[in-house]
Amino acid sequence: MTTDYAKFTEMLMDDIRTNGRPTQGPMAGRPLMVLTTKGARSGQDREAVVTYTRDAGRYVIAASKGGAPTNPNWFYNVKAHPEVTVEAGGEKFKAQATVMSGPERDRLWAQHAEERPEFREYPTKTDRVIPMILLDRLD
Repeated sequence: MTTDYAKFTEMLMDDIRTNGRPTQGPMAGRPLMVLTTKGARSGQDREAVVTYTRDAGRYVIAASKGGAPTNPNWFYNVKAHPEVTVEAGGEKFKAQATVMSGPERDRLWAQHAEERPEFREYPTKTDRVIPMILLDRLD
């Protein structure tokens, strides 16, 4: 991770935590969350900035990694330790992450791509099926 990228990510996380959404820069106004997972191997807390959509009040995230051939690291953490922390919209809470499959995964993907048009091209860049994760609030 480059220093500039690390600084940008830290500033973005601070903005999300303070304002509920980014308020400046190229991500201003976008629905982004800080997702805290427990490392699959290390057991240490790991933070990632992830875009989301909503489905019946629940948060939905895609392990897209921009259509890369591999899943993002946070996805493996979620699979190993599905209890996560979500910081979005001025709230911070624990959630249970569930990797969706079949028709429900497909429905959530279609809905996500409809709200986030930039995601539509990601499946054309990879051979993998991009995982969709539903986050159910625990508290």
